[in-house]
This record gives sequence, C-alpha cells and structure tokens, in this order.
Amino acid sequence: MGLTGFTPDVIRPTALALNTLVAAIGTARFARAGQIKWRGAYPFILLGLPFSVLGGATHLAASIYRPVVGILLIVAAAQMVKSARSAAATDELAPPHPPLPSSIIAGAIIGFVAGVTGIGGGIFIAPLVLTLHWLNTRHAAGLSALFNLLNSAAALAGLWSTSLVFPVELPAWLAAVAVGAILGSWLGVRHLPPGVLRYILSALLLVGGVWMLLS
Repeated sequence: MGLTGFTPDVIRPTALALNTLVAAIGTARFARAGQIKWRGAYPFILLGLPFSVLGGATHLAASIYRPVVGILLIVAAAQMVKSARSAAATDELAPPHPPLPSSIIAGAIIGFVAGVTGIGGGIFIAPLVLTLHWLNTRHAAGLSALFNLLNSAAALAGLWSTSLVFPVELPAWLAAVAVGAILGSWLGVRHLPPGVLRYILSALLLVGGVWMLLS
C-alpha cells in the first residue's frame, strides 16, 4: 500500500481490518480443530493485551527498535529452519501447555514489542514457544492467530474513535484475504506437515526481519 501511494492514515486502519479478518478466520479454524487450548493461550494474553496498549503509547525512535527487532526476527528464522527437519519428533515431546509464570512474562514482553512496532504479536510468539518447546507446531500456529486477532481488534477499536479513512477497494481486498485465509488455515490445520509449517514461518520471519532493517 505504501509503494502504491496510500497515506499512513489509510494504511494503518486498512491493514488492521485485513489482519483482523484473516486472524479471525485462522482462529476459528484452529479452534474448531482443537488446536487452541485455553490453558496454553490465556497466560500469554493475560498481560499481552495491556502491555500491547502500553507499547502502542510508547514512542521509541525507529532507529532504536527496528535494527534490534529485525535481527531478532532473522535469528528466529534461522532457528526455525534448523528445527524444521526434526519438527515431527519435537512435536511429540512438546508438553500439553507452557509453564505458567514464564508464559505470562513472555506474553507481556511480546505484547509490548508488538505495540511499539505495530506488528502483530503472532510473528514473535510462534518462534518463541517453538524454540523453547512449550507447544507443538499446530498449537503454536493457533496461538499466533489468536494473539494476532486480539491485538489487531484492540488496535482497530482504539482507532475507531478517530476519523477512519478506508480505500474504496477495501471490500474486494477483504474478499481476497478471506479466500487466502480459508485456504491457508485449511492447509495449516491438518494438511501441511509440521516441518513445512516451520519453513513457512521461517520465510515470514526472514521477510519481516529484512523489512525492519531496510525500512
């Protein structure tokens, strides 16, 4: 949208609207398949949402946080590639839910970083729980979708009191991302092996990391 000349006052609410729809579809599909467990999700959300709001109200210079976050995402991408081949075996050993105190703290940190950067927290939370072997790959994907949904919906609700400006193309874009989300969640819930899901995650992390470094 930025490359095609849209202004920030249009880009932000439009991106949040698209992301909320995609995350809602993903959350519904993963929840229906039993891939989102309340005990595995609520510790991250407990402080994740309020700290996301706090992060959104915190103004840090882009020159400070972008290089740090960009490097962390690239390192996480490398870690996901390394773990992809053994994903199936690792998933079998994953515990049913993450450790409570550690996941609450992790949720607060990820929520704050998501609020500061404006990036959905899911891109941070999935590699963390997979690297620490707190959840298996599909449960991590479901948690990521739920975390993105709550953060995006909260941010969109916060913008609703302002004069929102959406492009006339929004209905068509919503339809397009809905089709993509339905197809992607269908593949992610049951059909793609855990290793393939980790390769896809690593590609997303790499793109996000490079974008943070170069933007």
